[in-house]
Amino acid sequence: MTNDEIDRILSREEEIQPSAGFTALVMDSVRSEASAPPPIAFPWKRAWPGLLAVGFALVLVVIGVAKVSREALASPASVMVQPSTEPFLRAMLSAGVGPVMLALLVSLASVKLSMHLTDD
Repeated sequence: MTNDEIDRILSREEEIQPSAGFTALVMDSVRSEASAPPPIAFPWKRAWPGLLAVGFALVLVVIGVAKVSREALASPASVMVQPSTEPFLRAMLSAGVGPVMLALLVSLASVKLSMHLTDD
């Protein structure tokens, strides 16, 4: 094919018309979408008490774990703490692992909740 033939083919202006049923099908779809009821909103008023209770329980669990680990470190004869783990627990408590763990747990919970809410 030469450049002249390509120019001749591309220079023709043919009007493209949709098929006869295409316009009717599109308009039917538009009317169907317009008449559909809006989606049901998530019932946040009913979910907030449960979410607050879960958050409160999570805070209590973190506080309880911190209290138990501090008590375990305070008593050297504790059965819970082995001599090899005591330096590790002391380092964790002095480094502020509690707030970091709380932040990680809250982040994990929020990601899981958002993934659960967006699943179809």
